[in-house]
Amino acid sequence: QVQLVESGGGLVQAGGSLRLSCVASGRTLSRYAMGWFRQAPGKEREFVGAITWSSAITYVRDSVKGRFTISRDTAKNTLYLQMNALKSDDTAVYYCAADLKRVDELALGGQPLYWGQGTQVTVSS
Repeated sequence: QVQLVESGGGLVQAGGSLRLSCVASGRTLSRYAMGWFRQAPGKEREFVGAITWSSAITYVRDSVKGRFTISRDTAKNTLYLQMNALKSDDTAVYYCAADLKRVDELALGGQPLYWGQGTQVTVSS
């Protein structure tokens, strides 16, 4: 089992920034990829970005490239999502996830096995 706990969500004005964190526990993460997904009201949950824990290979969706950065701190077992230049379309519940799949598999619709509880991000225009 991998336990995931997100934090860092909140209310921000359009153009602002937030950094989400996700602390992982329960298993050694070296073989895992970890990622961020989001679900806006009335929409399907979608992939945002992912990173391989061991080699830090990243993959992010096109709509957030240049604005969002995914990273991890292996010493702290923590995954981050730095979100800049936020838009109202970024409003969603953001979920941290972990799986043994590759980052490209997660990007193409692979569903992670482990999920956090989610953190709300609201961008006001």
